[in-house]
Amino acid sequence: MTDLPLSDLPVRPTARVVLLDREDRILLMKGRLPSAKDRPGAWFTVGGGVEPGETPAEAAMREIREETGILDFDLGPVLWRREGVMRMPEPTLFRESYFLARCEGAEPDRGGWNAVERELIDDIRWWRHQELLTTQERVFPPGLAELLEEVLSGRLPPEPRPIPWI
Repeated sequence: MTDLPLSDLPVRPTARVVLLDREDRILLMKGRLPSAKDRPGAWFTVGGGVEPGETPAEAAMREIREETGILDFDLGPVLWRREGVMRMPEPTLFRESYFLARCEGAEPDRGGWNAVERELIDDIRWWRHQELLTTQERVFPPGLAELLEEVLSGRLPPEPRPIPWI
């Protein structure tokens, strides 16, 4: 994707959230990248960039509130870490931390979305694990359904587990 060494790329620390409700459904968003507005979207977890002066946990909590409107939740540990390069529009090294969070569940509220999110996010909804296992749509991170099996069975990694960027 780029000829630059990773050390020369801008870095975007990112907090992603595996937000589960009381029925063990996960909240996913479907959207497109700013550099691929005309391409089909993909499903992905709630989350976004860590702002200057913010910890990844603070970013995860802010993103839950902004992207879902859900205010009552419990933020848990970092489950996974993932790193890779994406065009935003220039090549950027993303360093993602996936936090576990639990809530009662509610219809997501888009009121906190900014103009870019309103333009690029096509849908947001709760998914059952079985739906993730059988969907033909693109879901990120790759292998989310299989990764989620461990979490739903209560087998949380003692340390954040690296997962592939692919």
